Amino acid sequence: MRLGTSSPLKHNSPEEWAENQVKLGCSTVVFPVQSNESEQKIIAYKEAAEKAGITIAEVGIWRNALSPDPAERKANMDYCVNQLRLADFLNARCAVNVAGAFGPRWDGGYKANFSDEAWKQTVAMVQQIIDRANIKNTYFTLEPMPWMIPTSPREYIKLIEAVDRDRFAVHMDIINMTNSAERYFNAKEFVDECAQVLGNRIKSCHIKDVHLAEQYTFRLEECGPGDGEFPLRYYVEKMNAIDSEMPVILEHLTTDEQYIKYLTYLKEQLNGLYKTL
Repeated sequence: MRLGTSSPLKHNSPEEWAENQVKLGCSTVVFPVQSNESEQKIIAYKEAAEKAGITIAEVGIWRNALSPDPAERKANMDYCVNQLRLADFLNARCAVNVAGAFGPRWDGGYKANFSDEAWKQTVAMVQQIIDRANIKNTYFTLEPMPWMIPTSPREYIKLIEAVDRDRFAVHMDIINMTNSAERYFNAKEFVDECAQVLGNRIKSCHIKDVHLAEQYTFRLEECGPGDGEFPLRYYVEKMNAIDSEMPVILEHLTTDEQYIKYLTYLKEQLNGLYKTL
């Protein structure tokens, strides 16, 4: 597998960006430039990554393409298409978004997120983005969420079948799907289920950790690797068995120092599994 982070870290040039990633032990990245930036900048970062031998794991989207506001929805759909086209140009493993929310917070949890109408709109949204982008070299993916389609590997397969597009694949965030006592306490079994059900449809993975708080009621808290109880090496071993080039991306930290700290921990825990450059 290839280890990376979602942070570009502080840098002054595309070359320094790539050099910093390699020095940290990363061999894959989340692309740090967006489709609405200059073509010159995009190409400069693309070439820096290629020269350093770094793969592009993901192009992030992170917009609600199901927004109840028509103007916002259109703008977000257009952005999804352009980010997916960027991923195709970069030969990235995937472009990734979440399905979207039916409420005021773009990635929030609402009852309406699980309605029949939400399912229909999600299927149509994915189809339209892929059809408009007309991609050849990458995949569109949705990151699973605790309170948004898809919340399980079997629901993801059901969604893939409903969308019926070759360029729709899986982004794996197993911590986001750890949303119950059963999945938390039987984490290895849940990893096995995800690997078995989703298999080579998985194009990129996030890595973090989860901690069960002592207070009532049932509270699962996302945290940095090693600050929780999830069997992270077991998870990565299963993803590596699916694809030895699988990107595993550290995310949701605040500072460069935190990324360096937790990446150092991951390199120790994943010794022998990740590729170096």
